[in-house]
Amino acid sequence: MKYMIMLMGSQRDYDMLTGKPAGDSQAWTPEEMGALHGFMTKWNNDLVESGEFVDGRGLTAPVHARRVSLRDGVPVVTDGPYAETQEVLAGYTIVECASFDRATEIAAQLAHTPHPEHAQLANEWYVDIRPIADGIDELEL
Repeated sequence: MKYMIMLMGSQRDYDMLTGKPAGDSQAWTPEEMGALHGFMTKWNNDLVESGEFVDGRGLTAPVHARRVSLRDGVPVVTDGPYAETQEVLAGYTIVECASFDRATEIAAQLAHTPHPEHAQLANEWYVDIRPIADGIDELEL
């Protein structure tokens, strides 16, 4: 079965990761960014070596996003970031593995992602994991 591991982030996170201070939070240093990239590279490479990696991508900052919604039967385009939400999909990894439990184990490894002490994610962090349906018959409730 395939599972999508969805990594979440906010515009504030993107700002700090690209060297911009965000409000009262400092920007990440090049060394802190290097540690993050090193961890993610190893995590991805380990999945490739185990044969569980299918695909993975990071997404651009929410400021570059658009949302199309329907209001009174008319499509309305809104540029990001969106005031109604702080966190958006920042990237994803698709794995193919034996079980939902194994996909959860893989995602839980991300809890060890290095980050500076001053980063807000020190105490709050999450990813979502969802099975990927290959057809309508897999859309069980």
